[in-house]
Amino acid sequence: MISLSIDDYDLNLPSVITVGTFDGIHLGHQKLIDKVLEISKKENLNSIILSFYPHPKIVLNNNPQICLLNTLDEKKEILNSYDIDYLVLKEFTKEFSRLSALEFVRDILINGLNVKHIVIGYDHHFGRNRDANILQLKEFSKIFDFRVTEVSAMIQDNISVSSTKIRGFINNGDFVSANKFLGYDFILTGKVIRGLGRGKTLGFPTANVSLDMNKIKPGNGVYFIYSKFDNSIVYGMMNIGFNPTFKDKSLSIEIHFFNFNKDLYDLKISVCIIQKIRDEIKFTNANQLAVQLKSDEKKCFEFISILKKTT
Repeated sequence: MISLSIDDYDLNLPSVITVGTFDGIHLGHQKLIDKVLEISKKENLNSIILSFYPHPKIVLNNNPQICLLNTLDEKKEILNSYDIDYLVLKEFTKEFSRLSALEFVRDILINGLNVKHIVIGYDHHFGRNRDANILQLKEFSKIFDFRVTEVSAMIQDNISVSSTKIRGFINNGDFVSANKFLGYDFILTGKVIRGLGRGKTLGFPTANVSLDMNKIKPGNGVYFIYSKFDNSIVYGMMNIGFNPTFKDKSLSIEIHFFNFNKDLYDLKISVCIIQKIRDEIKFTNANQLAVQLKSDEKKCFEFISILKKTT
């Protein structure tokens, strides 16, 4: 997959495209991508995902604290696993948001990306104030000579899959449901930074991770996680919270990997969350905390044993 801007696209290459923010690249998004790839092969068209960055809500609502399921780097990494030809990133600005539906189709899709076929979700809206939908798009298709394919909702457990629902699962600590709707294990990516070194004194050395400010952060507690290093899976547990036993005042994300001693300081790592183990607890002393951490570790190893039996 090649990532580029609209200005860099070769207009000699006719394309099939799907458009959206694609926060999460969840099962619903994957259904759109699969349809784009199917049409690309059948009609000999370049496959394109047109995505916007930053998230429109950050720009339009002046809400820099929006909780995104994916950072831009995570989104690119997930999309790289598909055979999409191009990821076209369009900077989302207030000026861009004022384009009418006609201007968007004519200037961006047709004149910018030589679109011959558009794949659109059943509930997709676009243009100024998001006032256009598939009906207007079909009218434009007659003017600009392109085809339109509508994709129905992706249903999981009798619920339509959406980024909003997945955020709700994560906020409630339900990563079993979140991962089922995502179609993969939820990812946290961040840089390993210096911590206070308490974990080592408790027998659980940790890597402290700093996240992107717009990335959704799971609630305080302990989680069963894994990462990949040199193509090998390394399991561990992660604590998110304020370390109430020690009365810390700032949020920290600390990861203890099992049977792993590589120096990760200053590296960028990705962690996948499988399940929440427990909520954050305040203990009267460090010894009680160490006992609880042993119990958390035991629970994680029970999960590992189950995973190995099912794979």
